Amino acid sequence: MSEPIHPAWQPRTPTPRPGGRSARVRADVVAATLAEVTEKGYDGLTAEAVAARSGVHKATLYRRWGGVDGLVADALSASADQPWPLPDTGDLQADLRRITQEVFDVFTDPEQSPTPTALISAAQRSDAGAAALREFFAARHRQAAEIAERAVTRGELPAGTDGAEVIRAATAPLYYRLFVTGEPLDARTAERAADAAALAARAGLFSSAPTDPAPGTAPNAPTP
Repeated sequence: MSEPIHPAWQPRTPTPRPGGRSARVRADVVAATLAEVTEKGYDGLTAEAVAARSGVHKATLYRRWGGVDGLVADALSASADQPWPLPDTGDLQADLRRITQEVFDVFTDPEQSPTPTALISAAQRSDAGAAALREFFAARHRQAAEIAERAVTRGELPAGTDGAEVIRAATAPLYYRLFVTGEPLDARTAERAADAAALAARAGLFSSAPTDPAPGTAPNAPTP
């Protein structure tokens, strides 16, 4: 059985380097921010509570983070900076299923889901948070694009495939249910989203390279 991949869509506290005081302070503040926003949400999040919980002086916290919105934004930025191992099954569809299964696991597990759900909700309440949220997902998409790039190398996908778009296509239906419609999310939905993205990618829908016309169709033929 293959090893489970790290829950990359779960916000993480950065690991400070030995001897790096600034990194340790940041790690303590990020951990405190995640704990506070999970327990109290955006409306109950205060810089004073984060300072008390992290042991970082309030003046230092305000000077470096500016307040609640800066804390939320940095918690996302710290998570985006963390590397994560990608699935490598040798098959695009299987790899994408692992990715969507991971999203499903994180956001439906009672123990894992409160923190990312609270942080995403908090990020949507400010410009700084929203910008950090966009970069968080963009960073994850860039990293996971390697899955599609491997598939191109194997000849499974056409040249010019935008790997980040493949990942977006696979995960977007899950986030739509989680944060837009509130519809229930189940494992079959996660699997189907991965399969649809794999099918579209193999058909060249995410490729910038020109594709051959369908059999019996002339290039640039007018539509009847």
